[in-house]
Amino acid sequence: MQIELRWSEDIQEKFPKLVVGVGLITGVSLQRENERLAHLKKAVYAEVERKFVLETLKDDPTVRAYRDFYWKLNIDPTKTRPAGEALLRRVLHGDQLPEISAVVDAYNLASMKTRIPISGFDRDALTPPLQVRFARNGEVFTGIGMKTPMSLTQNMVVLADTKRVVCIYPHRDCDHTKITMATENVAIVGYGALGMASDQIREAVETALEFIKQVSGGEIAAKGVFRSGVG
Repeated sequence: MQIELRWSEDIQEKFPKLVVGVGLITGVSLQRENERLAHLKKAVYAEVERKFVLETLKDDPTVRAYRDFYWKLNIDPTKTRPAGEALLRRVLHGDQLPEISAVVDAYNLASMKTRIPISGFDRDALTPPLQVRFARNGEVFTGIGMKTPMSLTQNMVVLADTKRVVCIYPHRDCDHTKITMATENVAIVGYGALGMASDQIREAVETALEFIKQVSGGEIAAKGVFRSGVG
C-alpha cells in the first residue's frame, strides 16, 4: 500500500525544495484512550517541559521557520498558530492536549514533540495520488469542525487528492477524510516549511507512525519524503 505525492508546476516554481513526508500504518485498533497512551503522554509532556520554555519558544528555529512560512502563505501565525507550536504552547501553559482518540492523540504528541505540523487521514477515504497545489477560485472545502463549507481562493496552498482538497496547507484538515472510530488504515502527512531539511520531516513522520503503533498497534506499511522541484 503506497501513496504517491506530486507537486504542481506553479508550486515548484514558487516554493522550490519544499518537503512533505508521508507515512502509512495499517490495521490500527481505534480506541478513545488506553494505558499505553497515558504513559506516552506523560513521557512526552515531561520531555518537552524539560526542553522548551514558553517565553523563548518563538525563537526556536523550527517554530520560526513555520512562522515565516505562514506569512508567505498569507496566514497570520499569531492568530492561526502552526500546529506543532500551538500544541506545545498548550502543554507549556500547563494544559492538556485535546483528547480525540488514541491514534489522533498519538500523532498530535509527535507534532508537539517535533514542532512539525502533521495531518492524519483515513487512508481508505483518500483517492490518491496526492498533490500539493494552489486552490482554484471557488473550490469548496469543509474542514473538521466547520458547520458550513468555505470557498477557497487561488492564492491558497492546499493538499488534494483526485476528488477534493484534504488540507489547507499546513493547518486545516478536511472533515471527509478525518480519522474516525471506524478507521483501520491511517495516512500521516508531515508538512515542511521553506528551508527545512528532509531528515527533519522524515523524523516527524516516523515519530508519528511509531507513536500510533505504540498505542494502537498496526503495521507501518510505507514512509517517505517528497521534495518539490526534484524528479
